[in-house]
Amino acid sequence: MSTLLPATGVIRDRAHHFPLRVYYEDTDLSGVVYHANYLRYCERARSDFMLLLGLDHRAAFEAGQGYFAVAEASIKYLRPAKLDDALVIISQFTELRTVSWCVHQRVMCDGQELAYVDILAAFLDMHGRPTRQPAGWTESYKTILKEAP
Repeated sequence: MSTLLPATGVIRDRAHHFPLRVYYEDTDLSGVVYHANYLRYCERARSDFMLLLGLDHRAAFEAGQGYFAVAEASIKYLRPAKLDDALVIISQFTELRTVSWCVHQRVMCDGQELAYVDILAAFLDMHGRPTRQPAGWTESYKTILKEAP
Protein backbone atom coordinates (compact mmCIF):
# COMPACT_ATOMS: atom_id res chain seq x y z
CA MET A 1 0.00 0.00 0.00
CA SER A 2 1.40 3.42 -0.93
CA THR A 3 1.74 6.17 1.63
CA LEU A 4 -0.33 9.30 1.12
CA LEU A 5 1.68 12.50 1.41
CA PRO A 6 0.51 16.11 1.66
CA ALA A 7 0.52 18.13 -1.55
CA THR A 8 3.74 20.12 -1.92
CA GLY A 9 2.90 21.82 -5.20
CA VAL A 10 5.13 22.12 -8.25
CA ILE A 11 7.84 24.46 -9.49
CA ARG A 12 7.12 25.85 -12.97
CA ASP A 13 8.74 28.81 -14.72
CA ARG A 14 10.78 29.80 -11.63
CA ALA A 15 7.62 29.90 -9.49
CA HIS A 16 6.10 27.52 -6.97
CA HIS A 17 2.42 26.67 -7.43
CA PHE A 18 0.82 25.45 -4.19
CA PRO A 19 -2.82 24.25 -4.22
CA LEU A 20 -5.15 24.39 -1.26
CA ARG A 21 -8.85 24.49 -0.50
CA VAL A 22 -10.69 26.94 1.75
CA TYR A 23 -12.33 25.07 4.62
CA TYR A 24 -15.05 26.16 7.02
CA GLU A 25 -12.46 26.73 9.75
CA ASP A 26 -10.71 29.30 7.51
CA THR A 27 -13.72 31.58 7.22
CA ASP A 28 -15.57 34.11 9.29
CA LEU A 29 -19.31 34.24 9.88
CA SER A 30 -19.95 35.42 6.32
CA GLY A 31 -18.07 32.52 4.69
CA VAL A 32 -15.17 34.76 3.63
CA VAL A 33 -11.57 33.80 4.45
CA TYR A 34 -10.42 35.52 7.64
CA HIS A 35 -7.69 38.05 6.75
CA ALA A 36 -4.88 36.47 8.80
CA ASN A 37 -5.32 33.13 7.05
CA TYR A 38 -3.84 34.52 3.83
CA LEU A 39 -0.53 34.83 5.68
CA ARG A 40 -0.86 31.23 6.90
CA TYR A 41 -1.55 30.00 3.37
CA CYS A 42 1.51 31.84 2.10
CA GLU A 43 3.66 30.45 4.92
CA ARG A 44 2.66 26.91 3.97
CA ALA A 45 3.49 27.61 0.34
CA ARG A 46 6.94 29.05 1.20
CA SER A 47 7.74 26.10 3.44
CA ASP A 48 6.87 23.57 0.76
CA PHE A 49 8.69 25.61 -1.89
CA MET A 50 11.86 25.34 0.17
CA LEU A 51 11.30 21.60 0.72
CA LEU A 52 11.01 21.10 -3.04
CA LEU A 53 14.34 22.93 -3.41
CA GLY A 54 15.90 20.46 -0.97
CA LEU A 55 16.29 22.97 1.87
CA ASP A 56 15.55 21.43 5.26
CA HIS A 57 14.54 23.97 7.94
CA ARG A 58 14.34 21.44 10.71
CA ALA A 59 17.75 19.90 9.97
CA ALA A 60 19.37 23.36 9.96
CA PHE A 61 17.77 24.19 13.29
CA GLU A 62 18.64 20.84 14.88
CA ALA A 63 22.24 21.20 13.67
CA GLY A 64 22.44 24.58 15.42
CA GLN A 65 22.84 26.49 12.15
CA GLY A 66 19.81 28.70 12.72
CA TYR A 67 16.30 29.39 11.49
CA PHE A 68 14.26 31.82 9.40
CA ALA A 69 12.18 34.65 10.79
CA VAL A 70 9.95 37.02 8.86
CA ALA A 71 11.42 40.52 9.11
CA GLU A 72 8.82 42.29 6.96
CA ALA A 73 5.41 41.35 5.59
CA SER A 74 3.14 43.33 3.32
CA ILE A 75 -0.27 42.16 2.11
CA LYS A 76 -2.77 43.65 -0.31
CA TYR A 77 -6.30 42.25 -0.44
CA LEU A 78 -8.02 42.55 -3.81
CA ARG A 79 -11.11 40.27 -3.56
CA PRO A 80 -12.27 37.73 -1.01
CA ALA A 81 -11.65 34.00 -1.02
CA LYS A 82 -14.69 32.04 0.08
CA LEU A 83 -15.65 28.70 1.57
CA ASP A 84 -14.75 25.75 -0.71
CA ASP A 85 -12.67 27.88 -3.14
CA ALA A 86 -9.76 26.03 -4.71
CA LEU A 87 -6.80 28.38 -4.33
CA VAL A 88 -3.30 28.36 -5.76
CA ILE A 89 -0.50 30.27 -4.05
CA ILE A 90 2.12 31.28 -6.61
CA SER A 91 5.46 32.16 -5.01
CA GLN A 92 8.50 33.73 -6.66
CA PHE A 93 11.76 34.56 -4.93
CA THR A 94 12.58 38.08 -6.11
CA GLU A 95 15.77 38.95 -4.25
CA LEU A 96 18.55 37.02 -2.58
CA ARG A 97 20.88 38.50 0.02
CA THR A 98 23.58 36.89 2.13
CA VAL A 99 21.35 36.47 5.19
CA SER A 100 17.88 37.00 3.73
CA TRP A 101 15.57 36.70 0.77
CA CYS A 102 12.43 38.34 -0.57
CA VAL A 103 9.48 36.48 -2.02
CA HIS A 104 6.38 37.73 -3.84
CA GLN A 105 3.30 35.54 -3.44
CA ARG A 106 -0.04 35.72 -5.23
CA VAL A 107 -3.22 34.09 -3.94
CA MET A 108 -5.16 32.96 -7.01
CA CYS A 109 -8.63 31.49 -7.59
CA ASP A 110 -9.88 30.54 -11.05
CA GLY A 111 -7.20 32.70 -12.67
CA GLN A 112 -8.05 35.79 -10.59
CA GLU A 113 -5.64 37.32 -8.12
CA LEU A 114 -7.30 37.64 -4.71
CA ALA A 115 -4.36 39.00 -2.73
CA TYR A 116 -0.62 39.37 -2.87
CA VAL A 117 2.00 39.18 -0.17
CA ASP A 118 5.61 40.36 -0.09
CA ILE A 119 7.86 38.81 2.53
CA LEU A 120 11.41 39.53 3.65
CA ALA A 121 12.79 36.65 5.71
CA ALA A 122 16.15 36.63 7.47
CA PHE A 123 18.21 33.65 8.56
CA LEU A 124 19.11 33.95 12.25
CA ASP A 125 21.66 32.12 14.37
CA MET A 126 20.63 30.33 17.53
CA HIS A 127 20.97 33.63 19.45
CA GLY A 128 18.59 35.48 17.12
CA ARG A 129 21.26 37.41 15.20
CA PRO A 130 21.35 37.55 11.38
CA THR A 131 23.80 35.06 9.90
CA ARG A 132 24.64 33.53 6.53
CA GLN A 133 22.29 30.88 5.25
CA PRO A 134 23.65 27.32 5.24
CA ALA A 135 26.16 26.44 2.53
CA GLY A 136 24.49 25.49 -0.72
CA TRP A 137 21.15 27.14 0.04
CA THR A 138 21.90 30.31 -1.92
CA GLU A 139 22.80 28.22 -4.98
CA SER A 140 19.38 26.52 -4.76
CA TYR A 141 17.65 29.92 -4.61
CA LYS A 142 19.57 31.19 -7.62
CA THR A 143 18.07 28.44 -9.78
CA ILE A 144 14.59 29.85 -9.26
CA LEU A 145 15.07 33.62 -8.78
CA LYS A 146 12.47 35.59 -10.72
CA GLU A 147 15.26 37.25 -12.71
CA ALA A 148 18.08 34.84 -13.47
CA PRO A 149 21.45 36.01 -12.05
